[in-house]
Amino acid sequence: MLKACIYTLGCRVNQYESDAIAKELKDNGVSIVNSSEACDICIINTCSVTGESDRKSKQIIRRLINKNPNAVIIVTGCYSQINPQDALNIKGVNLVCGNNDKSKIAKKALELVKNRSLNCELFESDLYCGKFDTMSAGAPLSRTRGFIKIQDGCNSKCAYCIIPYARGSVRSDSRENILAEANKIVGEGCLEIVLTGIETAAYGTDLKNGYSLGDLLEEVNGIDGLKRIRLGSLDPSSITKEFVDKIKTLDKVMPHFHISMQSGCTKTLNEMKRKYNIDMAEKNIHYLKECFPDLMLSADVITGFPNESDEDFCKTLEFFKDEEFLHLHIFPYSKRAGTVAATMKNQVPEAIKKERLHMLEEQQKMIKCKLLGDFILNNGSTEVLFESYDGEYILGHTPNFIEVKVKSDLARGNQILNVKMTHTDGEYVFGEIIE
Repeated sequence: MLKACIYTLGCRVNQYESDAIAKELKDNGVSIVNSSEACDICIINTCSVTGESDRKSKQIIRRLINKNPNAVIIVTGCYSQINPQDALNIKGVNLVCGNNDKSKIAKKALELVKNRSLNCELFESDLYCGKFDTMSAGAPLSRTRGFIKIQDGCNSKCAYCIIPYARGSVRSDSRENILAEANKIVGEGCLEIVLTGIETAAYGTDLKNGYSLGDLLEEVNGIDGLKRIRLGSLDPSSITKEFVDKIKTLDKVMPHFHISMQSGCTKTLNEMKRKYNIDMAEKNIHYLKECFPDLMLSADVITGFPNESDEDFCKTLEFFKDEEFLHLHIFPYSKRAGTVAATMKNQVPEAIKKERLHMLEEQQKMIKCKLLGDFILNNGSTEVLFESYDGEYILGHTPNFIEVKVKSDLARGNQILNVKMTHTDGEYVFGEIIE
């Protein structure tokens, strides 16, 4: 039996696409192994969000070529989209594929194993063709949380971001494909679906029939057997009253949203070329909180963006202190060649970026501890979808995405159970199953 390994770097969308490639290979009799094992096919799904991501992608490619000198080596993802010739020049690479042709990779890999060419091949993807590259990852082995990629590309040109050049313009999958995939994975036992994309809220903006993300959520909400719906990252400007009013009555849409904030300071957001200011973000977030009881939020934040002063950063601290997010994914600004921000003056020293990151982290620890304590005090018990077991605790998430641990002698994965909450350590909530 042929063996294949797929090494994935970067975002959740990349992981979804790797899972879809793996599924097609398995459907054709190929065994999927981890990267520590020898294999016949090696696929590296790369990232290019920062210069460091490029460096790591090249490092992984070379490492896997050295480990598998006789394997078919395929490089795909954002690094290979932006630097295809660079990837092609790495000795040992057999195929370089862009981001809009990943659905062809499994078939191409099997062809190369049978008839291996001495020459390297390059699939150059047209990211502006307007065509969505439909793939299917199916239900995960755990049958707990299934992901569906509903769109690709981004029409924003934020000053720090290379992704529009790596992923192209917004391209949405059809409602028919998405609903068929959703019904299939729910039929396979999946209780929760996450609709994701490069710019999830942009779903439907390229469709000529007026079909929107809200319309899609209404239809997915009607699927029998599905218990929970979650969304990928949302831009604050997309959380309009119209959108919130459309989804607030959908019982399967969970009260947790990930917001791509990036900063809590309007001046910095303007420098970043974001589509909103703090007044708009606050207004939209406050309405969301009004409409979803027990709402929890998470966000991405960049510290030390060029021209960010101490005063600007203090505004960010103040914003996140006031709004009380459950999770913050905090990153120091990293230069990315090819972006506007990389050439901006007044770059912030690395030491200051990291200092600001640590300040925000420390504030966030206190906020999260308070939120978890308040949630226990105000609710007492909650429903938890359990996902994993470490031999001592079963781990799962509440509807608002709080992580819950319960001591157990048995794995209870892919079950929604009532839990009496007892205490928190500031990171997790602990409790007991109500039988």
